[in-house]
Amino acid sequence: MKQEQENQIEGMMRDWYGSRLAVIIESIVIGCSTGFVIVLFRLALNRTDLLRLKIYQALPSMPAKYTVFLSAGLALAGLLLGLANVVRPMVSGGGVSQIKGVIQGFLKTDWKTELPLKWFASFLAISVGLSFGWEGPSVMLATYTGLAILQIFKRPQRERNTLLASSTAAGLSAAFSAPLAGVLFMLEEMRVTITPLSIACAMGASMAGDLVAGHFFGLQPVYHFRSITVMPVRFFMWIALLGVICAFLGDMFKRALYMSQDFFKFFRIPVLFRPMIPVLLSVPLSFHLYEVTGGGHPLIDSLSVTDRPVNLLLLILFVNLLYSAFCAGSGASGGIFLPFITCGALAGAAFGNILSEFGFVGMDYELNFMVLGMAAMFSSVVKAPVTGIVLVLEMTANYKHLASLVLVSLCSFVTAEMISSRPVYDVLLTRILDDAGLSGNKSSFTGG
Repeated sequence: MKQEQENQIEGMMRDWYGSRLAVIIESIVIGCSTGFVIVLFRLALNRTDLLRLKIYQALPSMPAKYTVFLSAGLALAGLLLGLANVVRPMVSGGGVSQIKGVIQGFLKTDWKTELPLKWFASFLAISVGLSFGWEGPSVMLATYTGLAILQIFKRPQRERNTLLASSTAAGLSAAFSAPLAGVLFMLEEMRVTITPLSIACAMGASMAGDLVAGHFFGLQPVYHFRSITVMPVRFFMWIALLGVICAFLGDMFKRALYMSQDFFKFFRIPVLFRPMIPVLLSVPLSFHLYEVTGGGHPLIDSLSVTDRPVNLLLLILFVNLLYSAFCAGSGASGGIFLPFITCGALAGAAFGNILSEFGFVGMDYELNFMVLGMAAMFSSVVKAPVTGIVLVLEMTANYKHLASLVLVSLCSFVTAEMISSRPVYDVLLTRILDDAGLSGNKSSFTGG
């Protein structure tokens, strides 16, 4: 009798474990675990951002030897970043392209060694002033966390891929406080099979990641812009033009990134020393144009409350674009997500400023163009327009400009298609496979 009861309980547990509900619960567990990892990452970065700002504010009044000491320390940091890439090439860059390769079966990864190394390398790269965002590393850290959880819960390959892709939704959600954008990012960018189960898992993981991050940072948008005035229909031609401009600007960003990668290869600069170059370059930039270093969050915040002349906006835009591309091309661990969104914000702000100066639009609408530029740049570079629209809506918590966002994203996406500008993460994944000799073959890539 006892044996029958045990068999019955075992059968019930087996049935439950094989149910869709169990898979969804596992996605929530992955989302919660991811949230804690990324919260720790963001808290550490917030502290170092303030410290770096104080250092560069104090250095001009201090003896020159302190700048020399700082440069020597930064050179060592650059060397450590290069060493991380030598030891584990998978931790280089932002991580979105590598994760796509893992989910599609082209690449393999070892979360036990790469999770702490990715966390440290990304933290170090952003802390020393490289123009990187925390969103790409957050997506990769989320995937590593998902792999750790999946090692406990044994799942068939199809469910495993669904849960692994769901972890990317949790990563983006926890990084940007954008749960719906996290879901759409998984569906548009990771290109998993869309089923009710995959959508439910993405929603569960994304919601959980956002709630954990919200517990520490508050359930509030990343950017606190003033109220945005709804743009009248007569201005929509300018919105469409901004979309076209951002498409070409996004293509310029991608070309600069690929050229930067080719630059390091052409001159045969060893992987170990590549990150050291942009790290040392951050010193003069931090003294003379501090805003282009770091990542872009403070810069975007300041654009909404301070007025800058057009020539200064354009200078910051092109320096930021080139420096961000150069940092990414070096292979240092850090995301390009935020840098190109920042470029879009700068382009939109400059465009709105020009229109206002010539009397085509009122000054009240300059902020609109800045926000629209962010979405347009995302649509051009990543070529995931729906994710870009929702991400900007959630980051700004202002839903009055939905029609404008749709128009600018559509124009940017269509223009990018017309000029044959490929999605950046697809190109970067192809380059990773080419460098590893894995193009066209589903194989492993663990470094070396």
